[in-house]
Amino acid sequence: MHDAPPDSLPATGSGPEGSGPEPLGGGLKQRHLTMLGLGGVIGAGLFVGSGAGISVAGPGIVVSYLIAGALAMCVMRMLGEMSAAMPASGSFSVHAERALGRWAGFSVGWLYWFLLVVVLAVEATGAAQIANGWAPAVPQWAWVLIFMVVFTAANLASVKNFGEFEFWFATLKVFAIIAFLALGLLAVFGVLPDTDPVGLSNLTGQGGFLPHGWSGVVSGVLAVVFAFGGLEVVTIAAAESDDPVRSVARAVRSAVYRILFFYVGSMLVIVTVLPWTAQQAGVSPYVTVLDSIGVPSAGTIMNIVVFVALLSALNANLYGSSRMVFSLAERGEAPKALLKVAGGGVPRRAVLASVAFGFVSVVLNLKWPDSVFLYMLNSVGAVLLFVWALIAVSQLRLRRRIEREAPERLVLRMWAFPYLTWAALAAMAAVLALMLTDADARPQLLWSAGATALVLAVAGLREWRDARVKSPV
Repeated sequence: MHDAPPDSLPATGSGPEGSGPEPLGGGLKQRHLTMLGLGGVIGAGLFVGSGAGISVAGPGIVVSYLIAGALAMCVMRMLGEMSAAMPASGSFSVHAERALGRWAGFSVGWLYWFLLVVVLAVEATGAAQIANGWAPAVPQWAWVLIFMVVFTAANLASVKNFGEFEFWFATLKVFAIIAFLALGLLAVFGVLPDTDPVGLSNLTGQGGFLPHGWSGVVSGVLAVVFAFGGLEVVTIAAAESDDPVRSVARAVRSAVYRILFFYVGSMLVIVTVLPWTAQQAGVSPYVTVLDSIGVPSAGTIMNIVVFVALLSALNANLYGSSRMVFSLAERGEAPKALLKVAGGGVPRRAVLASVAFGFVSVVLNLKWPDSVFLYMLNSVGAVLLFVWALIAVSQLRLRRRIEREAPERLVLRMWAFPYLTWAALAAMAAVLALMLTDADARPQLLWSAGATALVLAVAGLREWRDARVKSPV
């Protein structure tokens, strides 16, 4: 691919050169991808972190989630369009290379890999903290070790194991949200024992629907937009499904609508059942609502759900990071040793490389959570938006090319192209600008910009070196 001009589409096929199928083993079914799309983004950020958004936006958090969710839906539609037309295990990294050149594929691939392995440490540590509370005799570091070993073994065995783990994890999370929505609606209408109809008083009282005005809604967007990260793994996994083109199209179509429904629906129930001022910092708003309507052991139930959500995210991030670095190796952007594929089609060295850095991140998180690891976490804080921006730019370029050279591949199309793509890019730029003006978000943006600049510099040096080799003076 490196010698091919970026203005030509690859031949039919999902391999790195477009000349054949991916060397990775298939095994993911449509049900795996559908539930991965639903469950991959439903995590602790929703169950626990949404409380921070409610505190700054009040009932207006519903609007914040609508705005952030609409942006995520647009990004997934763009990504789904490209992935259905050209399935590849590297997903948007491969698309960026085809659209913009080698530097773009290298940059977005390594940035996303770094993002996943750093966040993996947060998830492993969070799950270990919950497990340590249940079984204090087992130290936190031992729980981390157990989780990492279990999920490494599952990812080394076969892609079907990963799919099954994620299917059941996602099923539990989706069931928990549906049950919460049902109980919440019953409480709103006063159907539950010892409850009276709530009406809309909590949406209009305590300062009204927008107690902090539209600035609160904007702050809410900053607080929740990154909770939608994780949807991208669906398009990475699609390359290992039985029918990549149809599978990714179906998964993207179903996931974006349902996730928006779950997120916005949950927030609407939360701020309707209780006044937004009843939410407490550090306490899951789901627990607060369930406690208020008399659900026994609400805290324990949500702890279990959050625990499963963290393990699910850990599993998905380990899978996604291994496939991303494998794809980079396919294209000569990572060591060729990572291309070793086991008999079942599993890139075991890529899995081990990703989990090895994951272990390093976990150790840093356990030993220096407020110094070394905090800097690492800040350095990936805004990377998701940079990745989304490159997805949008890649889609702008590839869509025209596909329409011209292979229109039959457009089985899934971006809405209102190119206007909605440009609108999404403008929204991302606005979020980045808002982060720059927000004292809490500014360090994340600056550190992430620094990490991105470093990766871009490496990509530029590689391009310059290769140009010197091809055209010696």
